[in-house]
Amino acid sequence: MLKIYEMKLQELCRKLEEWAPLSYQESYDNSGLLVGDPKMNLTGVLVSLDCVENVVDEAIKKGCNVIVSHHPIIFKGLKKLVGEDYVERTVLKAIKNDIALYAIHTNLDNVHTGVSKMMADRLGLRNTQVLAPKRNLLKQLITYVPKESAEKVRNALFNCGAGSVGEYSECNFSVEGEGSFRASEKSNPVIGKPGERTQVNEQRIEMVFPIYLESSIVSTLKKTHPYEEVAYSIISLDNSHSYVGSGMIGELSESVNELDFLKSLKVKLKTDCLRHTSLSNNKIQKVALCGGSGSFLLSAAKRANADVFITGDFKYHEFFDAENQILIADIGHYESEQYTKDLIADFLRKNFPKFAVHLSEVNTNPVNYL
Repeated sequence: MLKIYEMKLQELCRKLEEWAPLSYQESYDNSGLLVGDPKMNLTGVLVSLDCVENVVDEAIKKGCNVIVSHHPIIFKGLKKLVGEDYVERTVLKAIKNDIALYAIHTNLDNVHTGVSKMMADRLGLRNTQVLAPKRNLLKQLITYVPKESAEKVRNALFNCGAGSVGEYSECNFSVEGEGSFRASEKSNPVIGKPGERTQVNEQRIEMVFPIYLESSIVSTLKKTHPYEEVAYSIISLDNSHSYVGSGMIGELSESVNELDFLKSLKVKLKTDCLRHTSLSNNKIQKVALCGGSGSFLLSAAKRANADVFITGDFKYHEFFDAENQILIADIGHYESEQYTKDLIADFLRKNFPKFAVHLSEVNTNPVNYL
């Protein structure tokens, strides 16, 4: 049995949000800490796909006072807590038993090491990429630093996460020039004198960074920059973030026929019910997929020339949209995400090796098959 050591809830939240920043969740979502005091001590973590009443019962039995689930139990606004439905009853039971609830939903869907990557790995896909990269998640920092202090400031920004682009880190552009300023009589300039115009040899430093790091990057810049008033600009970029977005696409090591692929898919992703469009004797090699409800990505899969698109929750009329250009394989919402709890638990065990992390044994799938 793992020895319990003291850890605060906020430490757990911070590590999860480094992996899947809350700013990456969809606008309709409600990821993050839903119930609980961030400063509470933790006794154990229970990881589940859904957070429902019997999962809270399981947490109580196992001595866990925080449940980390993929799907948030509080999705729409709660106007009262009187136990009228399963959402209210679950939240009430968690509060009564001092159990914190944390959800890591579409923010985990949208990181390249998240839900879709887990599916891709189980299918043995190679050369994986995000299927539909998101835009407006990057910003550019421009600042001006005295030449002798430039390297110190640059390294501090690198250590804070600025300048990372895909598989490359410590990326920046610098150019030397001459800056000038006139300090007021109330100022305390590091260079020059109050009331006099001062000219300084400076470096203009430019770096790209993800938006969720903005506050820490600005704070680091101000702490390490020698000037009393730091000159900097932050520009929002329309660029796509190639490592953040919906779905994933990759390739099988060898092409296979459609029926053999579907049979293999049922085994590898353990689904009892696989709905698909008509077979056309095509070979399958390029595979697009998305955990959960991914029908909105069908057009992206077709544009990427995928041979098959795997997801859940396709509606009847949406199957017609394949138009014999792609094979649709609907494996079910729960089935496409059932290994997400393993993904989360593995992450927590890796980052907190001395802490008790339990996988829920409750099957929360509300759909049953004959």
